[in-house]
Amino acid sequence: MPWENNSGGDRGPWGGGPSRGPRRGSGPNEPNIDELIEQMRKRMREILPGGGRSSILVVVAVLLTFWGLSGFYRVQADEQGVVLRFGKFLTQTSPGLNYHLPWPIETAITPKVTTVNRVDIGMRGSLEDRRGSNAVTRDVPEESLMLTGDENIVDVDFSVFWVITNAPDFLFNIQNPTGTVKAVAESTMREIIGQNDIQPILTEQRQKNEEQVKALMQQTLDSYGAGIGITQVKMQKVDPPAAVIDAFRDVQAARADQERARNEANSYANRVVPEAQGEAVRIRREAEAYRAQTVAEADGEATRFASIYDEYRNARGVTRQRMFLETLERVLGNTNKVIIDQEGGGSGVVPYLPLDQLNRKKEAN
Repeated sequence: MPWENNSGGDRGPWGGGPSRGPRRGSGPNEPNIDELIEQMRKRMREILPGGGRSSILVVVAVLLTFWGLSGFYRVQADEQGVVLRFGKFLTQTSPGLNYHLPWPIETAITPKVTTVNRVDIGMRGSLEDRRGSNAVTRDVPEESLMLTGDENIVDVDFSVFWVITNAPDFLFNIQNPTGTVKAVAESTMREIIGQNDIQPILTEQRQKNEEQVKALMQQTLDSYGAGIGITQVKMQKVDPPAAVIDAFRDVQAARADQERARNEANSYANRVVPEAQGEAVRIRREAEAYRAQTVAEADGEATRFASIYDEYRNARGVTRQRMFLETLERVLGNTNKVIIDQEGGGSGVVPYLPLDQLNRKKEAN
């Protein structure tokens, strides 16, 4: 054979070098597995007297002790303990150190009941972006576009804040709490928006809509037995759609001008109407006074005429002369005149024409 001619008996059959020597466990320095097992058995007998059966019982007892101690659990101050027995709800536990039968008989779940959770509808953004001053959000039109009561479209982005109020109901009555809150919030907001016109939605009715959505959401979740309490509904943005926002702002400006003109007209009316009413009252009172005066004068003239007529029937000549003199007195009393007695030397009077007085009268006229 080829390998038989190799010099030296320490080469391998393929001529690749010396042979590896004896197999594992056959040399004097290699450990024997059987001997190791036997040594371990001897040490166990020395530590646990009584043989192998006693040692097994002790090990089982230790394992049972650790298994029993595994039932202790701690509930933090912001948590609520829920104990399940074979997967079925058993009881609730308060914060602190509690105990339940070890797994798999009983298990404990400790959801955080004081943590305020947030769900955004109509927008998306990372938690860091929402907490920062420069919040960057992405609009979701399929969630935010809603139809108003006057058949307009409004873009509503809002957030819902909620906490766990009943841990067992929260864990067992709903499968997806976040999705349930989001679906209920969106449908409720659409219902409230559909009951109002676009103008009050965009202006003064925002807080009222938030309160209505919160109350209706809580009522719906209670009917589900969700164990969730709505703490706040906050409308982040309420605007017309981006495609028509410029036209809507023009309409808003026109309405503002209309409102301003209406206010100015009302102010003018509030100023002029009282003045006109006061003037009307004054004229009415003057007319009533004139009527009373005219009636009184007419009554006086009638009474005077009746008395003169009675006198005239009794003494016609004297009464006629008296009326003539009274008439002359009334007429001449209102004119400028100069009386000259011709019998008393009036023939020497030089006629005088007051030209300056005539000119003054012409200028006055």
